[in-house]
Amino acid sequence: MRNNLTTLDLLVFFVYLIGVSAYGFYIYKSKQKAEQSTKDYFLAEGSLTWWAIGASMIASNISAEQFIGMSGSGFKVGVAVAAYEWVAAVVLIIVAVFFMPVYLKNKIFTMPQFLEQRYNSTLSLIMSIFWLFLYVLVNLTSILYLGALALSNLIGGDSFHVIIVLLALFSLLISIGGMKVVGYTDVIQVVVLVVGGLVTTYIALTLVSNQFNLGGGAISGFTALMDRAPDHFRMIFDKPTQATPQVEIDKYLALPGIAMYFAGQWIVNLNYWGCNQYITQRALGADLHTARTGILFAGILKLMMPVIVMLPGIAAYVLYQNGGLQAEMSSTGSFNSDNAYSAILTFLPNGLKGLSMAALTAAIVASLAGKVNSISTIFTLDIYKRYLNKDATEKKQVWVGRLTILAAVVLSVAMTWQDLLGIGGEGGFQFIQKYTGFISPGILAVFLLGMFWKRTTATAGIVGILAGFALSVFFNNYAPTVLGPETILYTAFPNGRGAYEIPFLICMGLSFAFTFVLMVGVSLAGPVVNPRAIELNPSMFRVSTQTMSLIVITMLMLTALYVKFW
Repeated sequence: MRNNLTTLDLLVFFVYLIGVSAYGFYIYKSKQKAEQSTKDYFLAEGSLTWWAIGASMIASNISAEQFIGMSGSGFKVGVAVAAYEWVAAVVLIIVAVFFMPVYLKNKIFTMPQFLEQRYNSTLSLIMSIFWLFLYVLVNLTSILYLGALALSNLIGGDSFHVIIVLLALFSLLISIGGMKVVGYTDVIQVVVLVVGGLVTTYIALTLVSNQFNLGGGAISGFTALMDRAPDHFRMIFDKPTQATPQVEIDKYLALPGIAMYFAGQWIVNLNYWGCNQYITQRALGADLHTARTGILFAGILKLMMPVIVMLPGIAAYVLYQNGGLQAEMSSTGSFNSDNAYSAILTFLPNGLKGLSMAALTAAIVASLAGKVNSISTIFTLDIYKRYLNKDATEKKQVWVGRLTILAAVVLSVAMTWQDLLGIGGEGGFQFIQKYTGFISPGILAVFLLGMFWKRTTATAGIVGILAGFALSVFFNNYAPTVLGPETILYTAFPNGRGAYEIPFLICMGLSFAFTFVLMVGVSLAGPVVNPRAIELNPSMFRVSTQTMSLIVITMLMLTALYVKFW
């Protein structure tokens, strides 16, 4: 790889580092009170503007798993993987209109708090532990691993472990100041990652144009992508038959055609954007209009994310297939798709390589900082304050939150050091989606029924969480063996490793459906109106003209994208 950084690259990169750090320190000092309250530290005390909320949500969401993992998926399967981003734009409309009024009316600060108010403390504790394990063992470690992998490929040498430590330290520096610092520095982070990401995409398309001597820059490069890799510009994969080659079956296993739009795509996105402390925390301290506007702003930004995180992967595929990335092959003669993005970065000219490295670092650090802040919030408010020290002062809770951040970062570094979870073997983006999917169906069923059906009982909530997890494990790992590869519920396909596998997005749909029905059945044995039911009225869900305008703009843009690539 041509991975030597010049003085200009390093200068651009360090300007970014110093700028973000200085701005974070300024926010911390200018908004600091004599003694920070828990609401101020964990939720920014409602001081985030709509643009800060939207930018922070995107900066925290677009991280190494998108830049590296989704670019790798773009290399393998193409534009179909954009469904995660484009469905998210619709889901953010649902969250803004229907979820946020419920949270804000009931003064919800954390997701476990919602579960305790609506169900009981047992369910809240179970989910607090679930979320802490998920955030540390899946999210933090994968973000660190993929980020260090990409940056070490770009920098070269034996830098992987050094980069892990530096990323951890930088995210620690940003997050230790609380949600205000995280939220406002995320505005800079999202500008850097969008500008740097667009520059990388432009260079990638120009490389393709030059590879085929088209001489037309990025536009002709994009046309060449569509001409040279038409199979990478299909939103819907056909269901495999016995004659389908394994490489096409693998694509369907990851993105099962039209079926995924009736199953896991909605579940994974609704859970992530609507029931996830890591994301909703940005809006929980704001008023309803500000929260809605920020969330819808994030939805519009989501529509453009595939241009930044997916197109470079498709460009890398076309270059690789036509000899442009032969130097990037491994010793075994194969190309690791998770290296697609960093492979493109090595071709950037002096200065721009530093900008793109800053963009990638911004995405990684923003996600790490947001994630550890959420870990800190859940542990401090939902475990420490409730069960370990009920009389803890505001000051002590803030310090416990900071110590929790430190512990989470140290543990994630230890897990990432030798890739103990095997993230490299799974493929970064698929690793996160698959293992998050084990708990998404149960969580979403519990939240939806808890919000919108007054009869849902606490017993049903506990049954739903446990059944959702158990059913996810069953359908993902055991159903083809126990029930066979073909049933009325699903079709399993050979996975190339001597076994049959159900697409994990279909598994999520089946798990959710059975969990939902089970919870309804259990609840029917209880009172007609549960004493803890949430009071809803139609006025909660009315939207302003401005909000409706943003919704219409989002839907028109989304319709145009699907018409183009269907």
